[in-house]
Amino acid sequence: MRAKLLFAALLLSTLSAQAQCAMCRAVLETEDGAEKAAAVNDGIVYLMAFPYILVGAIGYIIYKNRQKSAAQRKMQHHEIQ
Repeated sequence: MRAKLLFAALLLSTLSAQAQCAMCRAVLETEDGAEKAAAVNDGIVYLMAFPYILVGAIGYIIYKNRQKSAAQRKMQHHEIQ
């Protein structure tokens, strides 16, 4: 239970990251204006979020299917006795 709470806390906590690939950074440093750099950073975070969302959704579906299977096995076990 403690590990699940720690995992949930780490999953929900966020840190601000200002990172780009080397090429994006080189291009953005030569141009004027930080607005474009901020947009690139937001795009990177946006693209980075989707794999985590997909893995979480697939994990949730697997979890629910296993719970359903366990409940069906339990019900069949009680019917046999």
